[in-house]
Amino acid sequence: MTVRLMLADDHRMLREGLRRSMIDHGFDVVGMAADGEEAIRLTRQLRPDVLLLEVALSKVDGVAPIRTIIEDVPKTKVIMLTSVNDPATMSSSRRAGACGYLVKDCSTKEVVAAATAAAGLVTVPAPRRAATMFNDVCRPNQAVTQPSFSKLEEEVLRLIARGRLVSEVAEALLVTNDDVMNELAAIYDKLEAPGTPHCVRANSDTWSFGRTKLGSPTTS
Repeated sequence: MTVRLMLADDHRMLREGLRRSMIDHGFDVVGMAADGEEAIRLTRQLRPDVLLLEVALSKVDGVAPIRTIIEDVPKTKVIMLTSVNDPATMSSSRRAGACGYLVKDCSTKEVVAAATAAAGLVTVPAPRRAATMFNDVCRPNQAVTQPSFSKLEEEVLRLIARGRLVSEVAEALLVTNDDVMNELAAIYDKLEAPGTPHCVRANSDTWSFGRTKLGSPTTS
């Protein structure tokens, strides 16, 4: 089956280059959009199997196009192919309905694999790539429901709550920076809270494991 693909990106050179690459890999590129409004309009009109969407588009940006497209054209699978590389955006994209999230330093092979998987109704995993944490402002008093964490998520969250950097968490847990970033994306998704280390630290007194608060020091 030939996958009908649509591209939405504000950089013309990237659109045209990716279009040629995806055609060479057997995709039928049915349309290209340069902004969020056009992405929504063309997706409604063309109904592609897969949409590769940049999150930072003009006119309508962020995750708003995802929600609209998923509601209006539910059979279209949305994959974020973006220069925005932080767990908060990854998490909000997942909650909005995107089935995958790739950053633009990925290879054409990875894009092809993701689009093929999405067309086959297979969820695309989060990219295993280093990202910069954005220290934007969150509301410290935001109510957060106590979720259930895996052992690794618990350790990552405990260290981040104490002010550790991603690289320091990775070194302490003997994992890679990418592993920490993926765990943080999953944590933010569970918390349904603004995805920044600052917000985790601000709310650390809210979350606990057994009798131990996240921000509390532990003895070795």
